[in-house]
Amino acid sequence: MDLVIRNATLPDGNRGIDIGIDGGRIVAVEQRLAAQGAREIDAGGDLVTPPFVDAHFHMDAVLSYGLPRVNQSGTLLEGIGLWGELKPQLSQEALVERAMRYCDWAVARGLLAIRTHVDICDDRLLAVEALLEVRRQVAPYLDLQLVAFPQDGILRSPTAFDNLKRAIAMGVDVVGGIPHFERTMAQGAESVRLLCEFAAQQGLRVDMHCDESDDPMSRHIETLAYETQRLGLQGRVAGSHLTSMHSMDNYYASKLIPLIAESGVAAIANPLINITLQGRHDTYPKRRGMTRVPELMAAGVDVAFGHDCVLDPWYGMGSGDMLEVAHMGLHVAQMTGLEAMQRCFLAVTETPARILGLEGYGLAPGCHADLVMLDAGSPVEAIRLRAPRKLVVRRGAVVAEAPSAQATLHLPGRPASTDFRHTPQGAHNT
Repeated sequence: MDLVIRNATLPDGNRGIDIGIDGGRIVAVEQRLAAQGAREIDAGGDLVTPPFVDAHFHMDAVLSYGLPRVNQSGTLLEGIGLWGELKPQLSQEALVERAMRYCDWAVARGLLAIRTHVDICDDRLLAVEALLEVRRQVAPYLDLQLVAFPQDGILRSPTAFDNLKRAIAMGVDVVGGIPHFERTMAQGAESVRLLCEFAAQQGLRVDMHCDESDDPMSRHIETLAYETQRLGLQGRVAGSHLTSMHSMDNYYASKLIPLIAESGVAAIANPLINITLQGRHDTYPKRRGMTRVPELMAAGVDVAFGHDCVLDPWYGMGSGDMLEVAHMGLHVAQMTGLEAMQRCFLAVTETPARILGLEGYGLAPGCHADLVMLDAGSPVEAIRLRAPRKLVVRRGAVVAEAPSAQATLHLPGRPASTDFRHTPQGAHNT
């Protein structure tokens, strides 16, 4: 075999597992694997997981924080306005350079698949051309899925629909939308219908910014679920953000959530950004804004967490760390039970991989040999520590390495060093 990783802990709690890799694929996952590898790595009980997946990002804006100026109010609408000011100043070279640098960060963090929205309301389609080039360059080590995103509204912007069709013809993968940004509620619903019909005709997936608002009457997710069923798009559609659900009354939500589950529409929450941008008009108490993650999960809806923004007009923080995203999601959704915390880990690994339709994702024999070894003993510990990625493997080749997190101490009567790992009593199989 090309590579054997020994004595790994898997996300399901199985310990002492050897993973055999050959020809870029996983060929064996078992205890005490007899076969030898050309290279052997002892995991020493560390967690080995499939790579992180970001189901919602904006790579055309990444690392542009401060251009042309800083978002002083911190609001969604000022961020949109800033992006509108910046677009005419963009160059393809700068877009590619910033996106490539972010992809370097992503690989170092074990993030090997990203779905990124790309604004198509600039008639030059400059960002589309740039991210198609980035997708080509990173293909050997990162899966980049592009969404044609009409930031200014598919009906509100006169050339947006034609531009979206052009972007799809150029090779963009997914149809996007933003119904709550159209001029009226009726136009928002009409935009959902038009875009879903186009996606159905083209055989494409759909991912819409949907109801990214504190307004409980923003109910385009209901239309998205209906159109998904009407057009037979089940399993190919995601509603991103869905923050209006946080403010809806419980009776309406009790009707809506089963409709979403029935339609097979996935939900993508963006904890870092939802907790930052929502509730800006509130005094106290302030709404968290993030959608109803535990309730959607309990209904059987696929729920993923996305990073959304890193150092751009909407968010002046971020580093491409999906464990930071899961950590925030866990807190905002109050998902502190053991099983709930484990589901937060799935929300940045297996669930978004399913939403994106990634082929060969996982740790079973036959899957691509894409994996991450973390300085942690369980998914919950990985989230708690935002654990270092000691090893990142893509198609059987090591693409990134990092040291363990350890501090040297100078304390009387105490050990000379310490790490931050700790397995609680009764949690040895988690």
